[in-house]
Amino acid sequence: QVQLVESGGRLVQDGDSLRISCAASGRLFSSYGMSWFRQAPGKEREFVAGVDFSGRNTGYADSVKGRFTISRDNARNTVYLQMNSLKPEDTAVYLCAATRLSKGSRNLADFGAWGPGTQVTVSS
Repeated sequence: QVQLVESGGRLVQDGDSLRISCAASGRLFSSYGMSWFRQAPGKEREFVAGVDFSGRNTGYADSVKGRFTISRDNARNTVYLQMNSLKPEDTAVYLCAATRLSKGSRNLADFGAWGPGTQVTVSS
């Protein structure tokens, strides 16, 4: 099973950009579909963005489409989330997750490996 650790979260201003990363260890990272989820206080965990094993196919939640970009570097075992035009409502803990479904998924139940998360706070 793959192990995941996120990094790069911090306090930013409304309208700023930020890139967060997810470093993976373990075998066969390049075969996993990868996604970013987020969870705000008092709210359920929600899908943000996903990428298939190859990096060629991506998907986004409507709330971030056009502002966020997910990518992966299989040579570095790393997944990225580039976040532009950040808003206060983007404030949450961002979690990286891996699924054995190589095409990826938006369904929490499909993900067997999770990182501990990284806090992103957007102030107005």
